Amino acid sequence: MIFTWRAVVLALAVMAAPMVIRTARVAFESVDPRLEQIARTLGAGEWRVLWQVTLPLALPGLGAAALLGFARALGEFGATIAVAGNIVGQTSTLSLAIYTAIQQSDDTTAFRLVCASVVLAFIATWLSEWFMARSKRNRQER
Repeated sequence: MIFTWRAVVLALAVMAAPMVIRTARVAFESVDPRLEQIARTLGAGEWRVLWQVTLPLALPGLGAAALLGFARALGEFGATIAVAGNIVGQTSTLSLAIYTAIQQSDDTTAFRLVCASVVLAFIATWLSEWFMARSKRNRQER
């Protein structure tokens, strides 16, 4: 599995996991337990409560978790190059492509890739904040 695209996915998932897990935990903790209890008293089983009450209410926070994980993985360099290497066209990620362009003295490509990385990270962060604000607004309306 080393030096394959699967290694890239594994390295990025491991590095982004703490941020995703913490954000998802906050999303699940923000669900009002009374709503889950009401669903149970109306005869819903645990799985139905999860799928029809908990997950829909936590969805904005889970979206934020996914976007923050994406932004974290976007800039990952160390674990990716250690586990997957830097094989152009196979295991190259955005941060590794920037590294390669700098090593080849291709400043124009490196600058464009850095700009793309900044734009993607900004969009992911903005969307994450939007999801969290939406989640907070929904909680206040209840």
